[in-house]
Amino acid sequence: MNATETLHNLGQSVWLDNITRDLLDSGTLKHYIDEFSVTGLTSNPTIFDHAIKSSTAYDAAIREKMSRGRSGEPLFFELALEDITGAASLFRPIYDRTEGVDGWASLEVSPLLAHDTESTLAAVKDLHTRAGQPNLFIKIPGTKEGLPAIEEAIFAGIPVNVTLLFSREQYVAAAEAFLRGIERRIDAGLKPGVGSVASVFISRWDTAVTGKVPEPLRNQLGIAIARRTYKAYRELLASPRWQRAFNAGARPQRLLWASTGTKDPKASDLLYIKALAAPLTVNTMPEGTLKALADHGEVGAILPADGGDCEDVLAQFATVGVDVDALATQLQEDGAKSFVKSWEELMAVIASKSAALQTSTAG
Repeated sequence: MNATETLHNLGQSVWLDNITRDLLDSGTLKHYIDEFSVTGLTSNPTIFDHAIKSSTAYDAAIREKMSRGRSGEPLFFELALEDITGAASLFRPIYDRTEGVDGWASLEVSPLLAHDTESTLAAVKDLHTRAGQPNLFIKIPGTKEGLPAIEEAIFAGIPVNVTLLFSREQYVAAAEAFLRGIERRIDAGLKPGVGSVASVFISRWDTAVTGKVPEPLRNQLGIAIARRTYKAYRELLASPRWQRAFNAGARPQRLLWASTGTKDPKASDLLYIKALAAPLTVNTMPEGTLKALADHGEVGAILPADGGDCEDVLAQFATVGVDVDALATQLQEDGAKSFVKSWEELMAVIASKSAALQTSTAG
């Protein structure tokens, strides 16, 4: 039994943080499902940018869509929906077997909408309808403007992956938006079992303080933040408010660890995987991290429900001048800007590929 299966059997879902057409067409994703216990998949603008830029696998589809007058963002979302619904089809047996707990694929709305509630909600509803798959999460950023869109999407019965969460406070705000949507469904006599995950980004914390803290604190901040957030997650699940919703038929919004690839070349390639093992959570891994886990990984001790020593560790960061609250806000803002940058690069790649393919077709 490799470590991916061990982690799965422990109760943590192993998801892949990547999608490309090659991954689907070559059977590699199916291999990961069968051999590495992968039960879901996430994507983002950066992933699609790299996939389309570095491959000819999309060229024929781009030509076909151009022949129908598609360009820019509409052309991209047609490509993305083809990939994501293809992945969702592979995960559908898992979704059916687990009755909707697992087996999900995720697609993000345009990051240009991160601070526009109404446009985000309109895009979410459009993508959900066009996908026509029950096991597709639409990703909505957990920004201040994203929170009302999360609540409304859940109330409308649309499964949501809340993205760009960095702290306990940001996670709790997203969880409460989810729960408000669920409670409104219960009050309206609607089925409350709408799927959701809340994605907390880990490695970017340590990247943000690299070279700014003493050596003993190196690569400790992300894990401490995760432990603090996990404690809040467990407390929320145990609260009377959540349990009333669950008793009415709701499903827990699972906590998802994102950005779990190790950025520090001096650290273990499985630093965040080993440290964040916990039942009823998800770890979405870059492809290299997934392969490393299957090849030479070991599963660490289960996360303590009380957060363990997280507050002591965070106190040490405070003494060396790290303002965790301010940094959480900064990381969320930077994350949103980073996705916008990737989105703009992606649109440029679509435009340049379209132009090149049009020229070659005309020639």
